Amino acid sequence: MSLLPAITNNVELIQRLKDYEIIRTQAVAIAMVNTDRRFYAPYNPYVNAPQSIGYGATISAPYMHAFAMEYLRNRMIPGSHVLDIGSGSGYLTACFWRYIQAQRKSDKTKVVGIEHNPALVALSKRNLDADDAEMLKSGNLIIVEGDGRKGYPQFAPYTAIHVGAAAAVTPQPLLDQLAKGGRMIIPVGPEDGDQQMRQYDKKHDGTIKETILMGVKYVPLTDLHHS
Repeated sequence: MSLLPAITNNVELIQRLKDYEIIRTQAVAIAMVNTDRRFYAPYNPYVNAPQSIGYGATISAPYMHAFAMEYLRNRMIPGSHVLDIGSGSGYLTACFWRYIQAQRKSDKTKVVGIEHNPALVALSKRNLDADDAEMLKSGNLIIVEGDGRKGYPQFAPYTAIHVGAAAAVTPQPLLDQLAKGGRMIIPVGPEDGDQQMRQYDKKHDGTIKETILMGVKYVPLTDLHHS
């Protein structure tokens, strides 16, 4: 979508996304209003376009985060396990946590952000603490270092998985770690070619339904050596 007119604060940004009907539910709007992008994007946090967060990485445009929240919201309930692959600055991981916590606090809730770059792991933890130190202290949100293509088996299965970088093909370990009744959204396609945001729903009999949501352009899902 084209860039939105100049916006100077987080509340206005979220309202604009509601006006454009990208955010369709009040609970998603509240979680995103309460997670101010200025803690996670040092440059132009309210511009509706990807922004550099350093270390050769970017934070996705606000409208893509809003889409992710809306597509996954029905799978993010108290007690559920959520995996955010390529968690970067920690922004969307924080939104997931706030969305669930606003419903009801549960010791069983686990929101996991996984990032292969140790510098970004450290950065995201600083960002989360600057936003609200309770997030990491709660134990319900953790940031780990690892290869996101392999998922994070320790807290599998996950009712919701978000992948913030494009895979050439959908990694089988992520499908394996998706809970029955769970949903994953992931950009799939070559780095220099057409990519699609795909949605995978695992039915209760273990079969998986694939839905193509939209055309997208993401950086590739790689290991640290190739990032």
